[in-house]
Amino acid sequence: MNINISNASGEPIYLQIANQIKTLILEGKLKEGEMLPSMRILATELRISFMTTKRAYEELERDGFIESYTGRGSFVKAQNLELFREEQIKRIESLLIEASDTAKKAGITMQELHELLDLVNGGE
Repeated sequence: MNINISNASGEPIYLQIANQIKTLILEGKLKEGEMLPSMRILATELRISFMTTKRAYEELERDGFIESYTGRGSFVKAQNLELFREEQIKRIESLLIEASDTAKKAGITMQELHELLDLVNGGE
């Protein structure tokens, strides 16, 4: 599993890990029932504390992306289509907020921003 950690991102490391694993699941790169690396192995690979990976896995389990079993490990949980849709909406909202903030700073009007969105959507 390819996880990239950035100390400059301002986002806690456990969230960087959890969000990247969520993305891998949502994109279908991690399949239902697939076993994740153990928390210790992932911590060693990423050169971070075990507690950080434990917190990331707890976050993923709380959000319904993985299931953990004592002595067996952590596995990708079957994804509810509504959960998938909600995650995608949250991701899009975040991107739109960033685009809106950038547009405001550049003096781009909402109308121009809508036109840009139409343009990147193929004119639909």
